[in-house]
Amino acid sequence: MSRCALDVRDARPEDVLELLRLWAHDRRGLDDDTPRPVDEATKSLAQIAADPDERMLVGFADGRLVASVHLRRAPLSPLHGDTAIHTSYLHVHPEHRRRGYARALLDAALAWAEEKDVSHITAITTSNSRDTNRFLARLGLGTAATIRVATTASMRRKLAPEVMRSPDARRQLGRVLAQRRSIQRRTAQRGLGQSLPDSAE
Repeated sequence: MSRCALDVRDARPEDVLELLRLWAHDRRGLDDDTPRPVDEATKSLAQIAADPDERMLVGFADGRLVASVHLRRAPLSPLHGDTAIHTSYLHVHPEHRRRGYARALLDAALAWAEEKDVSHITAITTSNSRDTNRFLARLGLGTAATIRVATTASMRRKLAPEVMRSPDARRQLGRVLAQRRSIQRRTAQRGLGQSLPDSAE
C-alpha cells in the first residue's frame, strides 16, 4: 500500500465520534462490545486535555481520523524515581494499516518523552494483538509485564472460596449480585440512547 503523511495532533472534543468509531473496529470480536456513550467519552477526553501528564494523540489522513494513541507520563514503577511515557490504546483503522501511521504516532510519543527529558517509554497492548506485539518488538520494546483485567464482582467471587461461605451467605451474595446485574442492565439500556450511532462509513 502507498504511504502518505499523517497529520498528528492532540485530540479535541469534536473528534470524539470519529475516535469512538476507530476504537469500535478493534473491539469487534472481543468480550467488551459495550458502546461508549458520547458524553462520557467527551468528558474523559476533556480530563486528559487538562492533565499536563496525559495526552490523546490522533492522526489524520486525507482529513479523516485513522489512528490514535494515549500517552501518560508517570513513574516507571512504584519504586522508581525515573518517569516513563506509557503508551496505550494504539489504534490504526484496518483500511489504513501498513502505511507507517503507528510509527508516526510513536515518533510523536518519543518526541514528547525527549521534550520532557523522560528516558523510558512503554507500550501496553492487548494480549491477542500479535501483529502489534511483533511490531513493538521490532522497535526494541521488550516484554516487562502482563496486564490482566477483571470486574470487581468476578474477582470477589474468586477471592472468597465457596468452602468458607455458609449456605445463607451464598444465597445473600447471589441476591446482591443479581441486583447489581439488574442495575447494570438498566443503566446500559438507558445509556443506549446516548451511545454512538452506527457508522456510515
